[in-house]
Amino acid sequence: MDWNALRDACRSLEPGSELVTPVSERAFRIEDALEDRLVIQFVDSGEERPLHREQFDVLAEQLEGGPIPLAELPPGVEPYASVLSLSAEHVSDGETLERAPEEAVAGESPHIVSPEDARTSLERVHDDATLLADQLERLERDGRDEPSTLDTETLTDLYVLLSDVQRGSDRVRRTAGETLLERLGPDQQLHGRFGTVRRTTRDRRQPRDEDVVLDALDEHGIPHEWVLGIDSDKLDVVLAVTDLEPDAVYNVEQQVYVQKTGVDEGEKYSRLQGLAERLENVDAEAAGQIDESLYDDLSDLEQRLEEALSAG
Repeated sequence: MDWNALRDACRSLEPGSELVTPVSERAFRIEDALEDRLVIQFVDSGEERPLHREQFDVLAEQLEGGPIPLAELPPGVEPYASVLSLSAEHVSDGETLERAPEEAVAGESPHIVSPEDARTSLERVHDDATLLADQLERLERDGRDEPSTLDTETLTDLYVLLSDVQRGSDRVRRTAGETLLERLGPDQQLHGRFGTVRRTTRDRRQPRDEDVVLDALDEHGIPHEWVLGIDSDKLDVVLAVTDLEPDAVYNVEQQVYVQKTGVDEGEKYSRLQGLAERLENVDAEAAGQIDESLYDDLSDLEQRLEEALSAG
């Protein structure tokens, strides 16, 4: 095994990339590539662990006898297999690890997760919100703050970003809500800087079994026909097996709307990298001016809030 080539393959990974263990599917990052070992960090726990050169040699020697089924690997060996698949000498199809029958291209591994795909839910929301803010800032600066004034491509990008921010923030909101419910007692409120939340209970009723409902009606002398209605599921079956037309039994109202059918995550991530590079190019003097201006704005806002509160 060419240890130096393997280290070079690890070092050439795109910043932010992750590897995933083939069985337990634990994501980890390569933190350092040293002379005698690699240092990895698992994303889920933050645990750092060394992967020693001699252990890679042992695994590579075993591959001389033929492919190794990845499903049979012990958990401690999984990271070695994922990293070894980066080598041009070895190849993984996601099911087995083996010596490459021909010279392969280093870095082509099914166990690599690209930087854009490796982001957490919070990071994705942050990135989409950053892109949306930049897009809105550009439109406002160009005096095009009304959707009707935008060209089709720009309007499409705006719609996609708005949709992604809404979808991503809704997912995070649900997760945050579930966690808050564990901390909220009955009639309790929790206060943050931006607002207040409380536990709310809402009854969602579903009919009991038909026999139970009808028996309850009989006990109170209520005619069955008062509650019996048309079952749409049964109607759909009838429509599927007969020549009955849908408009004979349904009031059909057609709704036309825009549906997002695709997102170019690579283009979005490339744009984010461009924004990051622009921020890095701001010199210290300009950054100081920005910070001072921001500080003045915040101080002014704080003073106005205090005045409003005291007046109230």
